[in-house]
Amino acid sequence: MRFSVFQVSRRGGRETNEDRMGYCYTREAGLFALADGMGGHPEGEVAAQIALQTLAALFQQDARPVLEDPQRFLQETIVIAHQQLLRYAASKGLTDTPRTTVVACILQGNQAWWAHCGDSRLYLVRGGKLIARTRDHSYSELQEALGRVGRGNEPFNRNVLFTCLGSPGKPMIDCQGPLTLESADRLLLCSDGLWGSVEDHEIVQQMADQAISEAAPELVEEALRRGGERSDNVTVLAVEWEGEGDPAGDTTQNLGNSGFASTIQGALDADLVAAMDDEEIERAVREINEVIRQSGRGANRR
Repeated sequence: MRFSVFQVSRRGGRETNEDRMGYCYTREAGLFALADGMGGHPEGEVAAQIALQTLAALFQQDARPVLEDPQRFLQETIVIAHQQLLRYAASKGLTDTPRTTVVACILQGNQAWWAHCGDSRLYLVRGGKLIARTRDHSYSELQEALGRVGRGNEPFNRNVLFTCLGSPGKPMIDCQGPLTLESADRLLLCSDGLWGSVEDHEIVQQMADQAISEAAPELVEEALRRGGERSDNVTVLAVEWEGEGDPAGDTTQNLGNSGFASTIQGALDADLVAAMDDEEIERAVREINEVIRQSGRGANRR
């Protein structure tokens, strides 16, 4: 398969950037994912990183070179990521579990599948029109869908979610697809730092009118400008579908002998290293590998 990708993450007016994003792929399938660690709970950046590492590790195991059932893969691996966060919290004796949203997309053949938990979004733009968008797991979006408003016609707090990874209850995961892709289709995965400041129609217009390498950073900068000193962190991962066939350009070189490449697995950046010492990082990786081994993946298969 052939695709172009551009990703960027900027810290807003927060002490740390708890957003994480990345992608991994074989010659015939790709996983694109973004997670936004939740403030108000401990180690949000760790939660986001562990979630993405879990998805990437399982993708590498299952995509040989394609996934047998992409929708099932997304559903099950996101649940495993949730379980990883609970195990991580228990191993550290945390009274509260690190939590994160997540949105992930699989491109395989000429089709796309995606899933999300929380309010990180996916947009699919074709020919200047919005073809699909995830619906947030927030009370504000739920009430809007039901035609309700808050007291005194005030909107409900958009930041209040009713599900996420790491919460005590089983997470709600919405899956969509397959959707047949057309050449030049564009997908945008983003944290709420973007859509909280930039309207949907503006996002669609930018993604339609410019190359993704120009649209993505301009959208991020616009969100930061509008957010001002109290701006949320803003993270986007943009993908343009170019069709089936061998990966083009640098992607072929990056595959190497294994036929697999990733910007996620093992990509522990400075913020994450600051939050986890070597022993904790090794423990998290061991736990991820143990989940994979134990599942076989039997425990999580129906």
